[in-house]
Amino acid sequence: MDLFQLETLLAVAEERSFSRAAARLHRTQSAVSQVVAKLEAELGETLLERAGGQPTDAGKVLLEYAQRMLNLRKDAGAALVDLRSLHQGRLDLAANEYTCLYLLPVLDAFRRKHPRIKVAVQRTLGSRIADEVQLRTVEIGVVSFRPADPQVMSTVVYRDELMCVVAPGHALARAGKAALNRLGKETFVAHNVPSPLRQRVIETFQRRKIPLQMEVELPSLEAIKRFVQRGNGVAMVPRLTVEGELEAGTLVAVEVPELQIERKLRLVHRRGAALSHAAREFLGVVRTHALEHGDPFCFVMEGRG
Repeated sequence: MDLFQLETLLAVAEERSFSRAAARLHRTQSAVSQVVAKLEAELGETLLERAGGQPTDAGKVLLEYAQRMLNLRKDAGAALVDLRSLHQGRLDLAANEYTCLYLLPVLDAFRRKHPRIKVAVQRTLGSRIADEVQLRTVEIGVVSFRPADPQVMSTVVYRDELMCVVAPGHALARAGKAALNRLGKETFVAHNVPSPLRQRVIETFQRRKIPLQMEVELPSLEAIKRFVQRGNGVAMVPRLTVEGELEAGTLVAVEVPELQIERKLRLVHRRGAALSHAAREFLGVVRTHALEHGDPFCFVMEGRG
C-alpha cells in the first residue's frame, strides 16, 4: 500500500466514478481500475463497488485513514515550505560563559529578522564545544580557540584582548599601567577552569621568573569581577566581559605590556555539513553584522591549514 494507491482510491470515492477520477488524476480509466484492483488484492478486501464507485464497509474504513495520511503529506510539505521561508524552525548553539556574550548582539539582530525561529544556546565547556558540534548535539558553537579537528570548520567573528582589571581604589588604577614584576606582588583572582589562556599567563610569569600569586580561584567570570570590585587583588579577563564595568567605572583597566594577548572568537560547525535553513541564515546575519559594525566584529573563514 502506498500513497498513490490511497490517493487513487480517494479520488474514485469522491468522484463516484472511475472515469471522472481518471480525468482528475490525469490517468486513463483502465490505469485507475488497475490501481484499485491491485490494492484490493493486497488487502484481500473489496473496497469499491464497480457500479458507481461507492465504498464498501472496508473501503470506508480505509478511506478514513487514507485521508489522514494524505493530509499529513500536505502538512509535511507546508512545514518544509515554512522552514525554507524561516517561518518556523530551531537554531541550536553552544557557548561558554564568556563566548555567550559575543552572541548577544548577533542573536538580537537574528531574532529581529526572524522572530519565529526558536533559539537555544547550550552552555558547554569551551573544550567540549567542537565535540558537541561533531556529535550533532548543536549545529554551531562559539569558541575562543581554533579547533584541531580537521572536520570542524571555523570562522573568526570577533577580535578580543586580555585585560588586567582592578577596583577604582586600587593603587594600580591610579597608575593605569604596570610591569609584570609589579603584578608579581599582587593577589590574582582567577577562573578555576583550565584554559589555553590561563596557561599562557602562567607561562609568561614562569619565563620571567616572576612569582604568580594565584591565591583565589572562582567558578565564573561574574564572580571574579564582583570580587575584584570589592578591592580584592587583580584579574586578567577578556575585554568583552568587562566592557560594561569599564564604562561605568566600577572596574579600571591596567595596561600590562608583557600580557598583551589577543583572543579571536570563532563560530564552528561540521565541515561540509548540510546546515539547517535557520543555521545558514544565522551565519548570514553574523556576516552582515560584521560588515555593518566593523572591528572588533569580523567574518573571516579559516582554511584547513
